[in-house]
Amino acid sequence: MPGTHARSPGLEATLMGVLALGLTPVTPAAAHFQELIPSTEIVTDGSNPRVGLELAFTHPMERGPVMEMAAPVQFGVLGPAGREDLKAGLKPVMVDGKSAYTAEYRIKQPGDYVFFVEPAPYWEPGEGKMIVHYTKVVVDAFGAEDGWDAALGLPVEIEPLVRPYGLWTGNLFRGIVKQYGKPVPFATVEVEWRNDGSVKPPADPFVTQTIKADGNGVFSYAMPKAGWWGFAALLDGPAPLTNPDGKEVPVEQGALIWVRTRDM
Repeated sequence: MPGTHARSPGLEATLMGVLALGLTPVTPAAAHFQELIPSTEIVTDGSNPRVGLELAFTHPMERGPVMEMAAPVQFGVLGPAGREDLKAGLKPVMVDGKSAYTAEYRIKQPGDYVFFVEPAPYWEPGEGKMIVHYTKVVVDAFGAEDGWDAALGLPVEIEPLVRPYGLWTGNLFRGIVKQYGKPVPFATVEVEWRNDGSVKPPADPFVTQTIKADGNGVFSYAMPKAGWWGFAALLDGPAPLTNPDGKEVPVEQGALIWVRTRDM
């Protein structure tokens, strides 16, 4: 019949075998996301120009579990006055029994502020690799709207092609995945919404959206709900690192950027 797709005998036999044995579907590994979430993405109050920042290594859409986060290698901001090292201002906190961090930054002048963190490598035995997610978020101060696309010179980075603040729900976010300054063709980008508890994904594929960049490293995604959205381009590192057992293992370099949407 038109529009009807017949199953292959091999697929039919596999499905019947799964049902007969009472097997459950394979659950994919949850996506790790380094969070770097500011208290606001747009500063307008000149009487209190402070931005709070929360740093945790977790699974945003599933609201955990939170993973142990060692002291970052670097934490800073690129703003109108140049690059500032903010590592000394990090305050350790416990989130669900795991180490995380907070910080506060005082805005000194109008402009765009690109906060960034290079976390310590995280050993993931389930994947047999070390994970380093270079993460950034942009905060605009007093409507300057200048510097939001500034490059940090990180080993891997997402260059936004859309201003990463002042976004309505449903807006299309676009960016270029870069590794050592060069676009990465057909890079895989994982996308997750930072769940506030209002959404229960109906199945595993709804937890992490997966898209691929084009031949120029450009990707796009329309964000369907208000809140914080994380975009993580996952790339192979050029050299192995040593895991806690002293063995050389592969490295996953993640280029992350967080953006916020608001309902119109």
